[in-house]
Amino acid sequence: MGRMNIPPTGPSAPDGATGLLVDWALGLTWDEIPDPVRQRALHVLLDGLGCALVGAQLPWSRVATEAVVAIEGRGTAAVIGTGLTTTPAGAALLNSTFIQGFELDDFHPLAPLHSASVLLPALLATTAQMDRPVCGRELLLAVIAGFETGPRIGYALGGTEMLSRGWHSGPIFGGIAAALACGILRGLTGAELEDAVGFAATQSAGLMSAQYEAMGKRMQHGFAARNGFYSAALAHAGYTGIDQVLERPYGGFLAVYGEGHHPDAEAITRGLGQNWETTVIMVKSWAVMGGLHGVVEAARMLRQRIGSRTIDRIDIRVGDVVYHHGWWTPERPLTAIGAQMNIGYAAAVTLLDGTALPEQFSADRLDADDVWNLLQRTHVELDRTIDELPITERFQTHATLKFSDGSTESTSVIAPHGNPLDPVTNDEVVAKFHRLVSRVMPAHRASEIHDEVLSLPDAGDIAPLVDLLAGAVGRALD
Repeated sequence: MGRMNIPPTGPSAPDGATGLLVDWALGLTWDEIPDPVRQRALHVLLDGLGCALVGAQLPWSRVATEAVVAIEGRGTAAVIGTGLTTTPAGAALLNSTFIQGFELDDFHPLAPLHSASVLLPALLATTAQMDRPVCGRELLLAVIAGFETGPRIGYALGGTEMLSRGWHSGPIFGGIAAALACGILRGLTGAELEDAVGFAATQSAGLMSAQYEAMGKRMQHGFAARNGFYSAALAHAGYTGIDQVLERPYGGFLAVYGEGHHPDAEAITRGLGQNWETTVIMVKSWAVMGGLHGVVEAARMLRQRIGSRTIDRIDIRVGDVVYHHGWWTPERPLTAIGAQMNIGYAAAVTLLDGTALPEQFSADRLDADDVWNLLQRTHVELDRTIDELPITERFQTHATLKFSDGSTESTSVIAPHGNPLDPVTNDEVVAKFHRLVSRVMPAHRASEIHDEVLSLPDAGDIAPLVDLLAGAVGRALD
């Protein structure tokens, strides 16, 4: 008898970056994950769901929902906070768009991506397509594998350098993490998981010029979530993807996205299972892009010292990644997305209101005379010496107010609250969740969602949580 042609079950090059990542993910067990990492993952998920519930009925989210449901049609997958269903791929796209809907969701400060917005929607879409119940521990194991993968892909490409070069880094890094997580949930073999990673890598895309005015900026992590869902599903069906996609010298992921910038393939697997990126993920306190948290905190401190004086000039000094991601001369009126990315708007509205939450980005506030009066007095300087400091200090902000009487007030924020050295605590995450969703739902529903999320490790089926998320919510802004 001739030898049977049995397809391989492991990755094609076990010692390469792709193979090592795939084998680590397949071998990860619940017992290997330290309890603080598990708890942080639960709270990052809670934070992401809170952002989705607030984001579901924002004006631009309603436009996205109408368009995507018209394209995809009705289906079996819940669209969070709308009472609607659509296809799993459509739900992945929309649910991610909602999480990203108001710049309130998590981000990784050293290898920037919004982890919950790519992983949770892709995994929920996968569970909607599977023909069996999915328990909470299965979901969390896949989530943590994705939380660990996304930043490491980012480290290999220089982390924040991708933002400075104009890439929307999260959609570049995130699709691979989503594909790997969805593949684990589907029970793929090593060879199939390598195919899924290959599919996701070839779909990576995202331009940071979306930040100035485009609603599409809020959807770009959604493309990565949808692509990750599709990539694992195609691999599961036996449709093959690119082998060794991360390390291939011609047309490989690192070779193309890292061209001329010395990518580090070993960063993808360095410290796997020892250094946990899940605990580095930063939970936001303010509704602005992550690099502006120092700006908001500096403005809040200076606001307490103004008294009866009139501000004549605002000077802000930041490093390269914050400057290129957050500064251009704004023109009136700004869109909400532009305002949430702009150093000057964040500083001006915080000096006036003392905070930077959804209400500071309503249509009326975006076109308010008092805000624009301060914006016109704002000057931002790039300080390249900041970029020579340790990576944890490169988001620092230095601000000075000059008053009409000639006096000045200055302050510096070296590392805003939420950074890896001063993280938002799990208790603060819970408080943020309830504070946010109180805008759109009654307290008893919020408490049920909170309880279901934090008890996921013991949940035999995540369906009750999905049911709680599915119902329509109120509108946070209008």
